[in-house]
Amino acid sequence: MSAGHAGTACHPARIAILDAIRADRTGPVPVRLLQLSRADDAFVRREVMDLLSSSGAGHPWPEAAEVALARLTDPDDEVRRRAAYLVVRSGSSDVALRALDELTEPVVRTALAEWLRGSVVHLQGDSLASVRFLARLEALSVAPRQQWLPLDRALLADAREASRRLDGIGWRWGRVLYGLGRERHVYVLVARLLADPATRDIGAGLAREACHDWRAAPVELLPLLVRNCGRDISPAMTKALTTASLSEAAMHTHRALVAEVPFPRYPKARRPSGRPRPSYDSTTAAAVLEAKPVGIGRLLQAPEIFGALLEAGPLTFRQAAQLYNLTFQRSGRMQAMCAPLWLRHAGPTALPRLLALMTPHLGDYGIGEDYSEGLARMGRHALPALPSLTALIDRRTRLPVNDSTRDGETMLDERLLAAAINARRAILAASHVAGAETP
Repeated sequence: MSAGHAGTACHPARIAILDAIRADRTGPVPVRLLQLSRADDAFVRREVMDLLSSSGAGHPWPEAAEVALARLTDPDDEVRRRAAYLVVRSGSSDVALRALDELTEPVVRTALAEWLRGSVVHLQGDSLASVRFLARLEALSVAPRQQWLPLDRALLADAREASRRLDGIGWRWGRVLYGLGRERHVYVLVARLLADPATRDIGAGLAREACHDWRAAPVELLPLLVRNCGRDISPAMTKALTTASLSEAAMHTHRALVAEVPFPRYPKARRPSGRPRPSYDSTTAAAVLEAKPVGIGRLLQAPEIFGALLEAGPLTFRQAAQLYNLTFQRSGRMQAMCAPLWLRHAGPTALPRLLALMTPHLGDYGIGEDYSEGLARMGRHALPALPSLTALIDRRTRLPVNDSTRDGETMLDERLLAAAINARRAILAASHVAGAETP
């Protein structure tokens, strides 16, 4: 335990301990852990609180709740925080609420209120600002529209004092406002918080969360962040500026303003360009396909190979079968690459089926860019896909994507948005040219 292995995610020692607890809470491992909750070393006590919480899976565990209650008065702040979480996770909400009512220590009371969530709505008049703030956030999350502004004023009044005990106030507030769909209200609150040096970092946190949630937020908030960042940019402000700079629209709109402020830009990953693609003529392309099975599922240079063949004339039956399998057997990058080729082979009658395959994937963070690029290559034939592209482009909120960080998720949305915009532009441009050439 003291070596720290049990606190390392996926370490065999941690897995073994958690498995032993889940298998039998009365066994020697959990019994020993409960005893170690009174160890002299604060590090050991922290790890015990963490392991007991991680193994409980949210089910009542009276013995764990009992040792956690005893640790709510621990001399170590982090032990107390973890003990508060364990009380809520392994006991009943009544036990945790009773502790919240009886104790006076701010760290413990704040942690208990944080984990009790909706159970603390009645504590909006509590003596501790951090508890009041959490209670009012919970109230706001379910409040009718007519109660929003009074709760906003109360939260603003408590924000500065609450931040002394509660981390991430801006992030927490932003999540609630996003759930209520209050985009314009977020911008007003950010402006008020940034204007006061005492709440500037809270405003930066709220602004950053807004940029993660709303596509228009960086354009709206980047000027406010720049004007209020001060000469010594705080870590919270730096993070907010970095997140806002992920937006291509914001950086284009406020290019001159942003150039005046030094802050780290988010590293924007580029799609691998790879080695130069080989060129094919109809003979070499045919030879490649002849060596591949009819049921081929992947062909890296499919656009070049089939493109060379289609330039030379119709595909053979076998080649068409190969292209069919690449196009229709499974969704993914290969399908997106091959769909325009199948359109060239089969003609406009294939278009409805192809678009039905492609448009549902435009917002997929793994392959959406490929499908937008495929539609762009279809040119004017992809005109029926414009409503799907436009719906993706016109979203006010970020697309639901999955990455290890919120900034990474925002970047994925930005990339999908850029790909959709480029596809729509290409389709409309091709349609305009085609229209101009029509007698």
